[in-house]
Amino acid sequence: QVQLVESGGGSVQAGDSLKLSCAASGRTFSRNTMGWFRQAPGKEREFVAHISWNGGSTYYANSVKGRFTISRDNAKNAVYLQMNSQKPEDTAIYYCAAKSTSSLVVHAGDYEYWGQGTQVTVSS
Repeated sequence: QVQLVESGGGSVQAGDSLKLSCAASGRTFSRNTMGWFRQAPGKEREFVAHISWNGGSTYYANSVKGRFTISRDNAKNAVYLQMNSQKPEDTAIYYCAAKSTSSLVVHAGDYEYWGQGTQVTVSS
């Protein structure tokens, strides 16, 4: 059974940092694209960032570019999201996602595996 488990969420002040982790089990994703999405109350799930299978390519939503960094550790079957200079509009449930291939995609519907999400709340 494939599982993605996020951790590291919490409540912070604007300008603070948080690092989210996502641990995968049940299969290896070392050859797969992995990504982070988020969903704020009353809004659709939106793309945040993705990373290629070897970490050589990353891509970010404009809203987080320059503040967030996605990384991965294939030996640990894990992906991370370092979030710096956080803003209140970053408040959302953050989801880890994995694709069944190495294709680099930004639409939530293109990812086959999902975690349960972790809440991030940024107050001003």
